[in-house]
Amino acid sequence: MLHDPSHYTPMQTVDRIEVSGTDRDILRHLAEQKAAAGHDPARSEKIRLWTALNDLRPERPMVWINEICWNEMEVGGELKMQCEGAWAREQEVLLRKELYQWKHLPADMVVNPWIECPKAVHSTDFGIVEDTDITRTDDSSEVVSRHFNVQIESLADLEKIKMPVVTHHEGQTALREEVFNQVFGGILPVKMVGQSHIWFTPWDFLIRWTGIENAMIGLCDDPDLYHAIVERLVDAWMVELDQFEALNVLELDNSNVRVGSGGYGYTTALPSLGNPPEPVRPKDMWGCSNAQIFSEVSPDMHWEFAVEHELRWMQRWGLNYYGCCEPLHNKTGLLKKIPNLRKVSTSAWCDVGKIIEGLGQEMVYSIKPSPAILAEDVWHPERARAEIRRVLDIGQGAPMEFIMKDISTVRYQPQRLWEWARVAMEEVAR
Repeated sequence: MLHDPSHYTPMQTVDRIEVSGTDRDILRHLAEQKAAAGHDPARSEKIRLWTALNDLRPERPMVWINEICWNEMEVGGELKMQCEGAWAREQEVLLRKELYQWKHLPADMVVNPWIECPKAVHSTDFGIVEDTDITRTDDSSEVVSRHFNVQIESLADLEKIKMPVVTHHEGQTALREEVFNQVFGGILPVKMVGQSHIWFTPWDFLIRWTGIENAMIGLCDDPDLYHAIVERLVDAWMVELDQFEALNVLELDNSNVRVGSGGYGYTTALPSLGNPPEPVRPKDMWGCSNAQIFSEVSPDMHWEFAVEHELRWMQRWGLNYYGCCEPLHNKTGLLKKIPNLRKVSTSAWCDVGKIIEGLGQEMVYSIKPSPAILAEDVWHPERARAEIRRVLDIGQGAPMEFIMKDISTVRYQPQRLWEWARVAMEEVAR
């Protein structure tokens, strides 16, 4: 996520990164495993299949898993951290999670035979973060319940939303590249990467500042205020995007980068990583948007208060993804107004048959099976299989990806998720 509404992202300092010999050895050992996974003979076939899906000529549905409850995944010390330095631990946790998923629940996962070094690109964000009261049920979990304290109540409060300022700290980027090569050189090539796919979701931010109930009532009682808030947020994202372009730090997402709330972005409809344009522009990339809170909002209001504003953003991208958790089967008419729309989120609350009837075969349906099945007292893999088969039968060959996400708990039984991945792969292979 480019922005986190819960806190400000601090600016990077231009400091040399120190790595102890012990930490370096640990990271190089993990890098050797990543290199082996990245050179797996099946990698090119997975990429070909993802590309075929996103090009609307699918050979089979694809399967991917993310947003995993990592606090419950430990098995045999595979996720146990060993590095001591702060930077080394940042790299270690990424490598351990990637290798764990590759070993236990890969599905159609693609591992790169290189390591990505992020350029030191900083945005000042939007000047306002959420003010919340939090309740926890599991102290080890990042999944919490939030009550949002109201910060925007009138047009005068819009000044709290600031236009972001983006900076590329080239000195820090150079230091990062140096340490990545020192640690991983000879095992994994280092690929410098800038700002890739951007999660654009004005309404996810808005409700954190106005409160959910206020926002829903405000659509009727104070429409001018909510139009103004959304418009200012879109302005802020657009100002930021213009700066990414001007600084030449945009990075192609036609790769194993998550697009929207779905799967990978491989497609021949956008420039490839092997032949990137110079500079990269939004038209070379995937865009996305959603209005999750509009689950029960009418199509007309969804258009007026969300999509009509979001079009300014989505018009800039080569391809678009729309939606997240909100069911969209009654809103296919407004979806057809989105330019270059290629993927649509088809959540667990969505009528799969109805949305396919409304949009047809020229769309990728990002199917989101309910993760609740993983959280029950008793795990029922046969029910998971039946649900996947039900959707496949309805789809009748429509382009589909099955994305298991939002996994809050597996009741500390990680094998449930491993088995779900196996079952899903068996069904899509049929």
